[in-house]
Amino acid sequence: MTVRGDVRFWIFDLRLGEEIFKMILKMNVSETIEYATHILDASGLAEPRREANSLLAFALGKDRTFLIAHPEYQLSSKEETRFREILQRRANREPFQYIIGKQEFFGLDFEIASGVLIPRPETELIVENAIEILRRNENPFFCEIGVGSGCISVSILKEVTNARAIGVDVSEIALRIAKKNTENHKVSVRIDLRISDLFDALQKEQFDLIVSNPPYISAEDFEDLQLEVKDFEPRNALTDGKDGLSIVENLVAQTPNFLKPGGFLLMEIGFDQANEVRKMFSSKIWKTVEILPDLQDIPRTVKAQIRD
Repeated sequence: MTVRGDVRFWIFDLRLGEEIFKMILKMNVSETIEYATHILDASGLAEPRREANSLLAFALGKDRTFLIAHPEYQLSSKEETRFREILQRRANREPFQYIIGKQEFFGLDFEIASGVLIPRPETELIVENAIEILRRNENPFFCEIGVGSGCISVSILKEVTNARAIGVDVSEIALRIAKKNTENHKVSVRIDLRISDLFDALQKEQFDLIVSNPPYISAEDFEDLQLEVKDFEPRNALTDGKDGLSIVENLVAQTPNFLKPGGFLLMEIGFDQANEVRKMFSSKIWKTVEILPDLQDIPRTVKAQIRD
């Protein structure tokens, strides 16, 4: 297919004009991918062809194998309209996960939506360690502070089948999505979801484990994040609006009130925060404090055990 002129000419303030889609209409799979690749490349995406394939497969309700096997397939009017909407959203830098409404985490598919943090692979480190800790207990009981989509708690509950949990979040949107995910994965009867700012909605519960992926990005670093994160993911799930450590410090201070003797805290932190976070743990209260590296050898997860 020949592209007429520089594709950037057709993009106005990252909003796709009608002229672009007049050229897309009545194209086959191969031509549509070629043109969509130019659109996404002009929008600054790192892997425009791969994303063009993924977006078209989603729009057609097919897998990518279909696109390879049927390059001559011509989109119907309904499929063209659907793809047009999806392509515009991605060219505007909306995350792919919000467009398709799901993200894989720990081998499970989780429903997500705008207003809920997108699960990241590095957060699986919390799940792996939580499973190891909770399997030592006869009746494991844990709490997640900032439950978000529910990906951490649901993944733990799926693996530790006798565990129970409480999940809290300050966002009603997050709790709605978390509830759907607990139901989709059939663990809803074992988790109590509550709206809460940190520990406010907890009473006198005592847990074997508290897990959290708090907002730890500083306000300064937040401004340097890629557009997909900065412009679309919930700001209050990413940054405290300060130095990135205020909520982390609050968690460390309050967690001992809700842990059983010998209980654990698992918490994700920023790549450059290990030394500062370690100073928050008093040796009079905490028995051990480890900072675990992720797969890229970046200090990522705090594993702390309270004294008996």
